[in-house]
Amino acid sequence: QVQLVESGGGLVQPGGSLRLSCAASGVEFSLNAMGWDRQAPGKQREMVAHITSGGRTNYANSTKGRFTISRDNSKNTVFLQMNSLKAEDTAVYYCTSTTYYGRSFWGQGTQVTVSS
Repeated sequence: QVQLVESGGGLVQPGGSLRLSCAASGVEFSLNAMGWDRQAPGKQREMVAHITSGGRTNYANSTKGRFTISRDNSKNTVFLQMNSLKAEDTAVYYCTSTTYYGRSFWGQGTQVTVSS
């Protein structure tokens, strides 16, 4: 059974930082691409950051330079360090795991709210 459990969300002021974590089980973690999507109220879900099994990263233009995705294969965990947060970063953030064959899984999500 695949489980992706996100943590680390919360309320932060504009300009602040948060670090999200996603603990994965039931997947071949080291072989899977991992990522983070987000969905803001009234908007479509969008890719935030992505990291391949080999460690190559890709970011949405809106998060490039502010967010950093990383993975620890020894702990089956992927991280998203978010700096210089803006109000428009407010969303539910979802962890994703994609197999070599293109099958994707998502976690339940963690709320990030950026507000003063």
